Order: sequence, then C-alpha cells, then structure tokens
Amino acid sequence: MTTTETTTAVEYAPEHPARLNWAQHVPEVYKAMIRLDAAARKGIDPRLGELVKIRASQLNHCAFCLDMHTKDALAAGESVERIVQLSAWEESAHFYTPKELAAIELTEAVTVLTDGFVPDEVYAKAAKHFEEAELAQLIAAITVINAWNRFGVTCRMAPGHYQPGQHG
Repeated sequence: MTTTETTTAVEYAPEHPARLNWAQHVPEVYKAMIRLDAAARKGIDPRLGELVKIRASQLNHCAFCLDMHTKDALAAGESVERIVQLSAWEESAHFYTPKELAAIELTEAVTVLTDGFVPDEVYAKAAKHFEEAELAQLIAAITVINAWNRFGVTCRMAPGHYQPGQHG
C-alpha cells in the first residue's frame, strides 16, 4: 500500500468514511515504509510477490490493498483466474505451482498467527522451495504487507482509485 494519492471518503466509500490520512501526519514513517517495502520486494518474482500481498490483504480485509495489488498483479501479467481463485487456494491448488502454494501457505501462517506461531510443517514446506536468502525476503515481504494492511484497515483507506505504477 505505497500509494501517494489520497482520496475523499465520500467519493469512494461513503459507507465507511476514511478516518485519518496517516501518511500526511507521519511522513517519516510513511517514507520509511516505502523504503522497507522496496527492500522487501528485492529478489522476489513480482507475480509471486503480488499473490502474497493479495492473500494477506484478503485475510486482513484490506480493501485498499486488494484494489492496489490485484491491479499490480494484472499489470505484472498475472491471470484473472489465479487472482480470483486465490481466496480458495486450498481447493484450487492446481492453479499454482508447489513453490507458490508454499508461499501462500506461509503468508497465511504469518498473517493469522492465531496459534501464536508459524507451524513447523508450514515453514519446512517453504524452506524446501526457497533458498534461505529468498525465504528471508519472502518473510520480509509478508511482514511488510501486513504492516501496510494495518494502516489501511485502521485508517479506512478507500479502494477504487489506484492505477498501476502509482507506488514506490
């Protein structure tokens, strides 16, 4: 969720008006998040990165980030079908590679944390498909999108206005 554009709540989501333009009030944090996001994306296939961002955003109910990352995924060459099936990936596993499935499952484990930890079997599956440096990047990317989601959901950032290429 690295857009620099702001919207009026009435224009995009009158049923849930925006609460706060956090980036305007803490620009140093926003700029640091943009740098962190860029660093976390390095070395990750852009399509895989967008699938991870979409899945975390689905779990966190961040409509703003879903809007952004589905559009970015399409711009990166991802198919509509795979994006649509992502919310039911366990029943639609045949749409994804084993490496993608491991990344999606790890995304869910890191995002939800309802048991207070990432299960060993989920981590081991991801470690089987990603070299250590790549796995560390993936964990960083998952962590960063979760942070963006928290800003988006808490501040009620409205979806619908993002165009690919608007973020850092």
